[in-house]
Amino acid sequence: MITCFIRYEIDPFRRDAFATYAQNWGQAIPRCGADLIGYFGPHEGSSTTAYGVYNIESLAAYEAYRARLAIDPLGRENYDFARKERFILKEDRIFLKNVSLPHAPGIAP
Repeated sequence: MITCFIRYEIDPFRRDAFATYAQNWGQAIPRCGADLIGYFGPHEGSSTTAYGVYNIESLAAYEAYRARLAIDPLGRENYDFARKERFILKEDRIFLKNVSLPHAPGIAP
């Protein structure tokens, strides 16, 4: 399992548009085969940094997922929405593997 972290630089005056974009992915991403952890928008600190995070089985599975997402009606609509509204200024994607597993159970104080 790998985790995709997408770092967005967004227009700070278009945070509402980014939220709509994120909510749309909340439906399309799981339907197309990835395990969505969530989209995270600015709250405190930076007003321009946001993240999307999801798990996927492998890079091969990622390629198949991206192909499904590109033909998914809501996926296409969301790509077009972002392109038209231009609230995403920059987007970077990185794939990481969790190397801390298994986690130890929490210890209560």
